[in-house]
Amino acid sequence: MPTVSATHAALIEALVILTAMSAAGLAHTFWMRTALSRRFAVPLDGGRSFRGRRIFGDNKTLRGLMAILPAAGLAFALLGVARDAGVAWLAPGLWEMPSAKLLCLGVWAGTCFMAGELPNSFYKRQRGIVPGEIPARGWERAMCLLIDRLDSTLALLCGVSLVVGLHWQTWAAVLLLGPVVHFAFSALLCALGVKARYA
Repeated sequence: MPTVSATHAALIEALVILTAMSAAGLAHTFWMRTALSRRFAVPLDGGRSFRGRRIFGDNKTLRGLMAILPAAGLAFALLGVARDAGVAWLAPGLWEMPSAKLLCLGVWAGTCFMAGELPNSFYKRQRGIVPGEIPARGWERAMCLLIDRLDSTLALLCGVSLVVGLHWQTWAAVLLLGPVVHFAFSALLCALGVKARYA
């Protein structure tokens, strides 16, 4: 395979991450709308409280983990299969890993992505902010809007970097494009009636 520049490789890494996590997000959204998923609506905090307020609240449940982790793993693995089947331009973004290892990396990426939401949820519960809402005004509103768009992405990038050492350009591309992809993805799902609101 021809040598590619670090910037080229970084952009492909970013594309791989955004594509895989968007596919996992789609699977997650459809799973959360099924009757079967509601059987697993067990709060991750077990209903426990800290200082008289819930730790994470009822919106952070086991059912939320049940699709995105395996879906992210499968998405990473399928990209590896595509690379091995001749889609050579994917190779710089897949870290010379076989598909089986990419599956594990994807599950890890999904785990980090979901875990990245928990500190923000904890903060909001301690501030008395209702799950799914943000403060009405002021600096706290701006902070929550920013964190809501970046918390999972930052956690994912940190987690994947621990395993494969991402280029700094990959970080920049994912942090810049991630919120745009997230918004466009949410808008599409709202238009299709799959989601009730942008989030």
